[in-house]
Amino acid sequence: MTNETAVEDQLDGGVPYRSRRRTLVRAGVPVAVGAVIAAGVGLVPALAADSPPDLPQLSAEQVVTKVLGSDTQALSGTVSVSTDLGVPSQLLGAAAGGLGAAAGHGSDQGGASADPQSKLLGLLGGDQTLRVAVDGPDRQRVDLMENMAGYTLVRNGDQSWAWDSSTNTALHMTGRPAGHAGAKAPKAPLTGVPATPQEAARQFLTGSAGTTSVTVAGTANVAGQKAYQLSVKPTQSGSTVSEVRISVAADNGVPLAVVVKSTDGSTVLDVHFTDVSFAEPTAKTFDFTAPKGAKVTEKKADEAAAGHDAQDKKGDQGGKGDRGKGRDGVNVIGEGWTAVVSTQLPTGVEAPAQGSQGNGKQGKQHGRPMNPQALVKSLGKPVGGGTLISTKVVNVLLTDDGRVFAGAVTLPVLQHAAGVN
Repeated sequence: MTNETAVEDQLDGGVPYRSRRRTLVRAGVPVAVGAVIAAGVGLVPALAADSPPDLPQLSAEQVVTKVLGSDTQALSGTVSVSTDLGVPSQLLGAAAGGLGAAAGHGSDQGGASADPQSKLLGLLGGDQTLRVAVDGPDRQRVDLMENMAGYTLVRNGDQSWAWDSSTNTALHMTGRPAGHAGAKAPKAPLTGVPATPQEAARQFLTGSAGTTSVTVAGTANVAGQKAYQLSVKPTQSGSTVSEVRISVAADNGVPLAVVVKSTDGSTVLDVHFTDVSFAEPTAKTFDFTAPKGAKVTEKKADEAAAGHDAQDKKGDQGGKGDRGKGRDGVNVIGEGWTAVVSTQLPTGVEAPAQGSQGNGKQGKQHGRPMNPQALVKSLGKPVGGGTLISTKVVNVLLTDDGRVFAGAVTLPVLQHAAGVN
């Protein structure tokens, strides 16, 4: 943490964040940005079309405390997600296929196209609109609205559903995963992908932070709510993120918008509510029944959690002999804004199938085998130690021996993490 206030924040009347007994802000950028979303800052005119509201002056620490201490349990509204990472569409498709393979979903299994982690990779590219509803830790719903199709995630007590209308396939999970009891701020149903401003903000405002500067950068009106704006910046060199701007509702501390800017000046992520209500949603909002003819895959939450744990353990034990199998797990090297995610890229995965025949029957339409390593090399450029795919904020290094290092960091940071510089 630093007590310095950027010049632009001084112009906005920003108040520097001063560290106290414990650190409240953490830059969980590589996971939040690299795997899910990378962000950009500077609220767009649509978020503050009218005059900024006049609010009592608060320090950055007070605003952060308001966010982390918010006890708001119910809300509903519309979320706009706009991402411009510059990630090649071919790479996103390969990533979706790789996630499905890692989760144990073959293209002939009905729940594959409904798998949340692979489906929500779509949030990494373009503009998306979501309808969200939350009523405590046991009831959430996210509807991803697409042209002529839709995707729904629902958790209602010990019942969770993911349904893809384009293929009429569903994933049904029963029971609660280990560690769920007592959770105050659940993630999106069935997935760790941030799909709302609250989830994205918590990626940046939890844990330790010796590498972050936080200031108050004015106020704004967001989705009809008066809000404080937090400016979150890295103090480490080597990050490709210059600032994260978080709008926090003055009344209850709920994050209403997360917008992030890369070091080249471009906005790469804008997640904000366009409308929001803090009234408790009706109980029927969280009811879900699979449509007639849907292909449903059944799972127990404990089994799914055990599967992920087994993969993680295998990744910890995996050596060079495991290369190409896509089961090595994910490791995080370093910390703060310059943390790097590393894994082993498989030499071959099966591309997602084309879906059903339209009559509810799942044909044996296996996707064509893909070679992710070859794909990365075809899209990247040769650099010292391997091949680099460079985007506006996320950089990916594929080493010559098939290891992958990714993060919202510069090439030298990746090379250092890989030991090839």
